[in-house]
Amino acid sequence: MIAYLKQKLSGGWHFMRVLRLVFGVVFAVQAVMMKDYLVGMMSAFFLYQGVTNTGCCGETCAPTYDRNTVKGKTEDIQFEEVK
Repeated sequence: MIAYLKQKLSGGWHFMRVLRLVFGVVFAVQAVMMKDYLVGMMSAFFLYQGVTNTGCCGETCAPTYDRNTVKGKTEDIQFEEVK
């Protein structure tokens, strides 16, 4: 489990993930300086997305699947004419 978390946190870094992390840090600093809870919640949202690589920014929105596991699982469809 720890190896999976290390791999998930250390791999897959791209521009949008770094940008979300930077926005989260900037918003967190502003929230502390201005004592604003709304900006603090925004920073938590962006930090969560940046650290866990979730959300619909860039390539994280499209689900990935292995095409090899899907092969061979097709079924023949029988059509019936309705009059």
